[in-house]
Amino acid sequence: MVIDPKIAIITDEPGWHGRRLKRAFAAHGRRGVYVSSTECRLDLSGAQPQVILPGFKGRPAGVFVRGIPGGTLEQVILRLDCLHALSEMGVLIYNHPRAIERTVDKAMTSFLLKRAQLPTPPTWVCESESQARAIVLRECARGRRLVAKPLFGSQGTGVRLIEKVADLENREGLQGVYYLQAFQEKLAGQWCDLRVFVIAGRAVAAMRRTSESHWITNRARGGRCEALALDGNLARLAEAAVRAIDIDYAGVDLMPLTGGGYTITEVNSIPAWQGLQSVTEIDIAARLADHFFTLTAAAGLQAVT
Repeated sequence: MVIDPKIAIITDEPGWHGRRLKRAFAAHGRRGVYVSSTECRLDLSGAQPQVILPGFKGRPAGVFVRGIPGGTLEQVILRLDCLHALSEMGVLIYNHPRAIERTVDKAMTSFLLKRAQLPTPPTWVCESESQARAIVLRECARGRRLVAKPLFGSQGTGVRLIEKVADLENREGLQGVYYLQAFQEKLAGQWCDLRVFVIAGRAVAAMRRTSESHWITNRARGGRCEALALDGNLARLAEAAVRAIDIDYAGVDLMPLTGGGYTITEVNSIPAWQGLQSVTEIDIAARLADHFFTLTAAAGLQAVT
């Protein structure tokens, strides 16, 4: 089977990240090509199944997943089916679609972290409104506030604070599922969370995101990014989270606790790193490319040139 020497970068919005990846791939002598997952398709009419990617003649030498757009359940499944099919055909997918499925679904991420006995905030997930109301009533009676998050989502979109049962009445963005997590209060007068970038099982860089005006500290929502030294405990927790998910690389989000230590809130399989790159001297795209091509070489995926 013909292997096209180019690398498919799956994205609908290449932007800064796409340019950095293309440059990093070029340093390895490979050309990266942007491909929308919405344009990929399965052709099962011939003797052998085919996955058709625009701009490619045959299988790509590798696939780097930078983004999969939302859509109907059927559309998202088909986009992941194309990645799964390429993987079944021997193409290296980075990150693997199984890992993407685990992390896009916050409930499964939380389950895997809890099963691995890693520190993560108390979390409840249900469909029933009456069950959600009972959880909120009980936790608020204990003096806790909760955060409701869409099961699928990123960059703080659709996340809201739950301080009383009436706050559940706005169901916008929840899609019929209540993912409720204990709210982490201010620390030293400001809201703060940490992002640790893990590649090939090793924590390589970290930053602190802070805000004095809002509890959502994502850079996309105006949070400030500051350089953060990787202490041993922080690195170990982030690396353990990546092992629990079984993923090639990830952005692990943690929050420092008042009494010391950290709690893991999310593991991102398609993490942005522009904010982190602004506060670290490590070339993150280059590190990703190094690991990517190490894996392709180990798998014997040598493209014809």
